Amino acid sequence: MTCTDRQHIVHQCDGLRWRFGTAGKGADHGLTTGVSGVGLPNRDYNERPVSGRMEWVTRLHLPTPKMVATDVDGTLIDEREQVTPRTRAAVAALIADGVPFVLATGRPPRWIDPVVDGLGYAPLCVCGNGAVIYDSASDRILHTSTLDVESLAWIADLAERVLPGCGLAAERVGESAHDAATPQFVSSPEYEHAWLNPDDTQVARREVFAAPAIKMLIRLRGAASADMRAILEPELSGRADITYSTDNGLIELSSPGVSKASGLATVAQRLGVQHATIVAFGDMPNDVPMLRMVGHGVAMANAHPEAQAAADEITGTNAADGVAQVLERWWTS
Repeated sequence: MTCTDRQHIVHQCDGLRWRFGTAGKGADHGLTTGVSGVGLPNRDYNERPVSGRMEWVTRLHLPTPKMVATDVDGTLIDEREQVTPRTRAAVAALIADGVPFVLATGRPPRWIDPVVDGLGYAPLCVCGNGAVIYDSASDRILHTSTLDVESLAWIADLAERVLPGCGLAAERVGESAHDAATPQFVSSPEYEHAWLNPDDTQVARREVFAAPAIKMLIRLRGAASADMRAILEPELSGRADITYSTDNGLIELSSPGVSKASGLATVAQRLGVQHATIVAFGDMPNDVPMLRMVGHGVAMANAHPEAQAAADEITGTNAADGVAQVLERWWTS
């Protein structure tokens, strides 16, 4: 069997399954294990049902992280979009220990308030898939990376040519999360929302790309996001980075080189934290660069296959406090 770096391998035998990391980054963190834990001191095992079988998951004795970063939707919050008491307690414990806690999300800054309320803590945030660094404690935008007007117009023309019938939208930011100086989320009349309770301002098509934006959103009802990315990405010629955080026909484009990884790297540099000492959690393709960048990337059990393949470890679902399950190795309230 040929294995690639960072790949999780699941072996099945006698009705049992167990997973272990391959050589490479995982081996550096003690991820490589063997059958039944033979020759593996300082490890204990949990078992939990997976597809009717039992999966043996190594509880790794990693050094205490110097920073924790997590995605929000599908990761930190549960299916009711709430921070559960268990997760809130685990986060509070690491904060009390002086460890920086960072949100890394596709959400714009104006959608951070409910998460802050749920946590009872206002963290630094990587928003807009890495395009914005936002201090939720002071309600200040610290850094932005934007697509310029020319690039937005070029992408719009390209998208409408290769994805006929698509709608366009753009995310903008001001100096704070709720800066009312300019509409922050503008959409063309053809844009059909992929989520409930949208807060967009509908404008003429040309107005969508009339000002720089932290990201452009392209929506095609009835399409799969992965298919849209596969069609558009080869045509972009490096003029934008493309990702998605939902499978429902919505792709998101940012300035070249911008991702959750680049945003988290900016925060880590500000705080003097090395990437190898960071633990990060995620569930969708927009989390993949971040999961690959950090010392220990954790995907949720409910995560997209691309996120699971990029991670060093798979925890429980967001509905089962998967983030807290990992954090409690180091911190308990």
